[in-house]
Amino acid sequence: MTEIRIGGLARLSSCDWPGQLVATLFCQGCPWACRYCHNPHLIPAKGETQIAWQMVVDFLGARRGLLDGVVFSGGEPTLQPNLESGIKQVKAMGFGIGLHTGGPYPGRLAQVLPLVDWVGFDIKAPRKAYDRITGARRSGDKAMRSLRLLLDSAVAYDLRTTVHPDLLSREELLELAAEVSEAGGKDHRIQKFRPDGCADIDLVNSLNLTSGYSGQR
Repeated sequence: MTEIRIGGLARLSSCDWPGQLVATLFCQGCPWACRYCHNPHLIPAKGETQIAWQMVVDFLGARRGLLDGVVFSGGEPTLQPNLESGIKQVKAMGFGIGLHTGGPYPGRLAQVLPLVDWVGFDIKAPRKAYDRITGARRSGDKAMRSLRLLLDSAVAYDLRTTVHPDLLSREELLELAAEVSEAGGKDHRIQKFRPDGCADIDLVNSLNLTSGYSGQR
């Protein structure tokens, strides 16, 4: 029986998969603890709120023909052992499949990529700075392996990096841009840190809107 820990559900979204009207499933749990995370309640393996998978399936069944697709977001969806079976179940209902990931589990990403229509890939930092951003050892190696898997696939993607001036320097952004380009990535976007939902008060309070970050690379 498919069982995926769902900590939240957006019943209708036009921004989680550009150009598509989708429902977004926020999977519970993430192995990384990025300070700028705006969904920190989804980091623990078990959250205060959990939506039963069967309730999700019942909801989606009533939205056939009304939604273009379903986005598996998080947290980190590839943390879920049953992600592949969950995606297959939703895909069989006629929905397109979107995936948000930072790539901490390359093996599991490789399993689901053939089932996915679009990936929003969060590139955190140049490889050598990853551990500092995520709080997890060797996270850069795993992320870059996942990035390579994505770029070698035929799946459409969006590559984006969240920037807070206290966490990434201009030099590091240039280094990251070079790494993405060398890997074959196209249209890498820089997006500004959003204070909404962030639990790190120091980051929120230190945000300098005149720091010179334009949000563009």
